[in-house]
Amino acid sequence: MNRRQFLMSVAMGATAISALSGVRPANAATPSKRLSVTKRTLDVNGRSASVFGLTDPSGKPGLVADAGSTIDLQLANETTDSTLIHWHGLTPPWKMDGVPDNPAALLKPGETRAYSLPAGEGGTQWMHAHTLQEQNLLAAPLIVRTAEDRAADEQEVVIMLHDFSFKSPEELLEGLKKGGMAPGMGMDHSKMMGSMPGMQAMHQMLSGGSGMDMPMSGMNMGMDVNDIEYDAYLSNDRTLNDPEVVTVEKGGRVRLRIINGATATGFTIDTGPITGDLIAVDGRPVVAISGNRFPISMGQRLDIRLQLPAGRGAYPVLALREGAAERTGIILATTGAEIGKISASGLEAGPILDLSLEQRLRAASQLQKKEPDRKYSAMLGGDMASYTWGIQTDRPIVARKGERVRLDLMNMSMMAHPVHLHGHHFQVIAINGARMSGAVRDTVLMPPMAALTIDFDADNPGHWPLHCHHLYHMASGMMTFVTYEDLT
Repeated sequence: MNRRQFLMSVAMGATAISALSGVRPANAATPSKRLSVTKRTLDVNGRSASVFGLTDPSGKPGLVADAGSTIDLQLANETTDSTLIHWHGLTPPWKMDGVPDNPAALLKPGETRAYSLPAGEGGTQWMHAHTLQEQNLLAAPLIVRTAEDRAADEQEVVIMLHDFSFKSPEELLEGLKKGGMAPGMGMDHSKMMGSMPGMQAMHQMLSGGSGMDMPMSGMNMGMDVNDIEYDAYLSNDRTLNDPEVVTVEKGGRVRLRIINGATATGFTIDTGPITGDLIAVDGRPVVAISGNRFPISMGQRLDIRLQLPAGRGAYPVLALREGAAERTGIILATTGAEIGKISASGLEAGPILDLSLEQRLRAASQLQKKEPDRKYSAMLGGDMASYTWGIQTDRPIVARKGERVRLDLMNMSMMAHPVHLHGHHFQVIAINGARMSGAVRDTVLMPPMAALTIDFDADNPGHWPLHCHHLYHMASGMMTFVTYEDLT
């Protein structure tokens, strides 16, 4: 049996593999005409929980589409709750973006709404509620395959990461605002917002200076890492107590499509003894970087290519919780391989996410070289004690179609913030004042006291959110907007 025959047999016959993993036949790349928001029961460590689902007519989670196509679908709300779905990584018309009342209304129970979404150039994308329902697993993969992807002699494995709590998201947010779940109160970072010292530090760091005489990225001293202790951490809806086992071929090549759908948890992907090649971030190709550990913050995606050994074996792919011992993951295993037990708690804490990988990333296809037509500065800050967060800009961010826009971002808080821009992709062009031709992406991590500069082309008129992808930071005020002058 050759490799392509093996991959087809896996796609058609491996019932132990979840709908998120393995290989689908080529005709499955045509998106379903109906996507349903449902409720389902999930078993988490022996305890049942009611969560959301986002499925096609066959009950499989998510969608697969062809690059360059238009995804025509009917979004049906089959639950008793009003909701709406954001198409993270796609660049749809503004009215279809999926942020409630910006401008579309929530989808009422029993309501169905038509969407026509440009699939884009291809890549690992996803879709999720832009409400607290995201915490209740209202999210799913949205994989856009190119012709090269479909022809590749490799097996695709999609890994969707979540943090899970038996508490409601409203309870979690209330606990944060009361201060009972914060790991450390720290300083009142809101006092830096808008202050002259804060603005001076921002400008010093953007120009490569030391700012407040503190390290400029990945600063660990005094930082708050995790503000919620979750009941479980999931990979494709399962914990390491009962992990998904994906059948792979001896000596085969595997493309991992990893989505961090967690609401408040960063991870480091650990491929163990197998060295992987990072080939894309946020659905956009990058110059390949080899390694065994790759950070992934909330909302981000990683495509990692693995070349498996020729012999029989089992190969865990783990996601290590940032700053803590908890972990989740899946297991790649050849037929007949012995699969050992893996604890959901490691012997050491997962790495603190920083900008060391971001500084090495280079886009495979960069934005056209062009001076910005407009420049803006935005400062991220917050107060852990009252759990209020915000983005303060030097003036409202306004654009006109056809312009190049530059944003100087500065994090003046002691928590990291993954910053996501809707409706566009941007290129990272400077980190802490050092110019570069970095990755093109839609979500970038801002560690404490870090300064980044990003450029994007204003090619999609709308009133677009720019926000932290930590759900509870966003819900507590960490959002601003990019508004087009020619918006109709």
